[in-house]
Amino acid sequence: MTATAATPVVPDLADLQKRAAQRAAERAGGRDRLRGHIVCDGLVRIFKTEGVEVVALQGLDLVIDRGELVAIVGASGSGKSTLLNILSGLDTPTAGIARVAGYDLLNLSVKRRLSYRRKTVGFVWQQTGRNLMPYLTALENVELPMQLAGRRGGRARRERARELLEMVGVGYCADRRPGQLSGGEQQRCAVAVAVANDPEVLFADEPTGELDEATGADVFAALRTINAELGVTVVVVTHDQAVATQVRRTVAIRDGRTASEVRRTARVGADGSTELVSEEYAVLDRTGRMQLPAAFVEALELRDRVRLNLEPDHVEVRPGEQSRGEGKAEA
Repeated sequence: MTATAATPVVPDLADLQKRAAQRAAERAGGRDRLRGHIVCDGLVRIFKTEGVEVVALQGLDLVIDRGELVAIVGASGSGKSTLLNILSGLDTPTAGIARVAGYDLLNLSVKRRLSYRRKTVGFVWQQTGRNLMPYLTALENVELPMQLAGRRGGRARRERARELLEMVGVGYCADRRPGQLSGGEQQRCAVAVAVANDPEVLFADEPTGELDEATGADVFAALRTINAELGVTVVVVTHDQAVATQVRRTVAIRDGRTASEVRRTARVGADGSTELVSEEYAVLDRTGRMQLPAAFVEALELRDRVRLNLEPDHVEVRPGEQSRGEGKAEA
């Protein structure tokens, strides 16, 4: 099931994607490790509180390749934040498979989990105040993770910190404390902090949620730059549709499962201009189940059961009872 629509091109997005793939291949050491950098298979997370069970993830499947920049979207309560907490090592799944950069997240010892969070993944919180130490300068904040990991000498750490701040566009903030920075500057500094120890994966939880549109665009540009220049796999949880349209792949989660994906490809028109073309796909799980887009269900008043017809090149979905016309959806 596809729906195609042209959207305005994001400047240099195709070039950024190409550079990210090249950097990712270099990070993989030339070996064929580009597939399945993040793998979730039948992922389940159940929370139990005072005898009440809440199923946040209900057999979620997801594969993200090395070097991708992916946005995960979903309504409040869909399970996207739970997924991010599991992948970042902040929470443990109840069942299923969750692997990131070779780490089995269901079976990590305390020591291995600490190493995973310190060296393999970086994290940017929505709340700007959670990302930076208020009594340290921006430069010192970026140096701190390297110092805690016992990496590099003092001069090397400082040079690396300045390089990262310049990369995300806030080199001029090096000697300022967080209280002297705007919200957008704080978040860009936070991105530099998150990649200080050269992680393989960067997770960002609503990084533009407290910012206006223009400032949020600057923060997301910093994430794109990190992805392109360092080859870091970047996963962003967001409700901001403006952000979601700036990536090549957007994954929608509904009721604890992956429901659909939007993939964007650059195409050159007859006049030589370039545009991004978006295609939406429903996600088919291992048992053949999929979720129809809510807009389709509402438009055709689908409920309870539907009729399926197998055609030579597609599957036809019709309402079970034709009470209002002969509407249909095709997959």
